[in-house]
Amino acid sequence: MSTLTVVRKGGVRNSGVRDNGIRSRGAALGLLAWLSGIVFFLPIAWMALTSFHSEEDAATNPPSFAAALTLDGYRDFFGAGGGASPWPALINSAMASVVSTLCVLLLALPAAYALSIRPVKKWTDVLFFFLSTKMLPAVAGLLPIYLFAKNTGLLDNIWLLVVLYTSMNLPIAVWMMQSFLAEVPVAIIEAAQIDGARLPTVLARVVAPIAAPGIAATALICFIFSWNELLFARVLTGTVAQTAPVFLTGFITSQGLFLAKVCAASLVISLPVLAAGFAAQDKLVQGLSLGAVK
Repeated sequence: MSTLTVVRKGGVRNSGVRDNGIRSRGAALGLLAWLSGIVFFLPIAWMALTSFHSEEDAATNPPSFAAALTLDGYRDFFGAGGGASPWPALINSAMASVVSTLCVLLLALPAAYALSIRPVKKWTDVLFFFLSTKMLPAVAGLLPIYLFAKNTGLLDNIWLLVVLYTSMNLPIAVWMMQSFLAEVPVAIIEAAQIDGARLPTVLARVVAPIAAPGIAATALICFIFSWNELLFARVLTGTVAQTAPVFLTGFITSQGLFLAKVCAASLVISLPVLAAGFAAQDKLVQGLSLGAVK
């Protein structure tokens, strides 16, 4: 009896030590996550604070935390001081990003379906080919695309950017959605087909609702890539199809760097991406973790 009691007490003692170790490790990881979040958030907070300062206060070194707050940077950004209006550039960015993202989803969903639920021959080679297209540096294809746009009269045309963003984001979208659609139960699709559902119906009413978190994550990433793209937009657009990132670079002139105005413009241009990420954060987390736990 005494030996059994000692063994039981020892087991309870070891279990308690193990639980304390797990709690300590979890607390350390939680603290590390908070510190990492604060480190990533600090530049955004600093940019937001600087945008509410005057140009004189924003240019001080070291920076002044107690400087008076003003909206002059935002007034200048929106053209109150006689400058160019940012609305055409913001509308162009929204149009290019939203339309290209929709086109990517319409093309990537059937392709991912064929590569996951109804796999084609050598589907791994197909996926590697899609991924290999992202290995080419963007600047390597800039000159041919520029010459093509010039000869076809598509320079400074927003629809050229839509086509480019669609082709640039399609490979990564197919790669992501293939892994998401691989988690869709095949039995549900076969039951819908037995009931007479054709492929468009299966994709729209069966596959898409089940893989909605993954589709939302893919759409958000494609939207962010399109919204932030600068190289092609800078070279291929002028005034008509100018996007928001290109408009932002116009604040860096030979007269100097207007820091408060640049911070205000950066914050305004970042808001659509931040809003989209905040609105779809639950779907984004579900989509990026889809299939991670069996």
